[in-house]
Amino acid sequence: MRNRLLAALPADDMARLAPALNTVQVAVGAVLCEPGQTIRNIYFPNDSLISLLAVAEGRMTLEVGLVGCDGMLGASAALGHDVAQIRAVVQQAGTASCIDSAHFCAELRKNPSLQGVLYRYNDALLAQAIRIAVCSHFHVLEARLARSLLITRDRLQSEKFHLTHEVLAHALGVRRVGVTNAASALQHQKLITYSRGNIEILDAPGLAAVSCRCYEVIKA
Repeated sequence: MRNRLLAALPADDMARLAPALNTVQVAVGAVLCEPGQTIRNIYFPNDSLISLLAVAEGRMTLEVGLVGCDGMLGASAALGHDVAQIRAVVQQAGTASCIDSAHFCAELRKNPSLQGVLYRYNDALLAQAIRIAVCSHFHVLEARLARSLLITRDRLQSEKFHLTHEVLAHALGVRRVGVTNAASALQHQKLITYSRGNIEILDAPGLAAVSCRCYEVIKA
């Protein structure tokens, strides 16, 4: 199992869950849920990345979390709240293990190991959302962009990935010109290369130094 939450389950528990899991391909830009919609499927990304966006007035967005191979989408349904509060958009294409939410909830009720993993993950996801909200209010855009790129690198476990200005603008809740200026500043410092959405982190320690402390808090 490439998803680390599923890999953390004891072998016997995973064997019971495995028959209900289907591997699905998710494409960049695909919307997996919208605020107010019923959560019908739960996703465990393998090599894909899902952006969790808070939506204001139907159009303004701010990324409040990223779900990669260390997480899951739809945890709230497993806790009894099956109406989505966020928009979930695929940021990096790849695969995910998908399971019907009703089946997952039924298994959760009789599986203490799965409960433990889920509760710890939800706590971490909430802490991440709180920290990103604080970061978005108090820290300069260049530091926020550095933080976002480092988190993306950690979730994908790769120094190279593709993120357009538009995607980053939606994630950071700013205009595209702001992302352009911040990315240019990081590139000028030889911390990253950025061309037509193709990003490579050249100096991760240097990028971490530019980032606010929020990156280290979220990583921890």
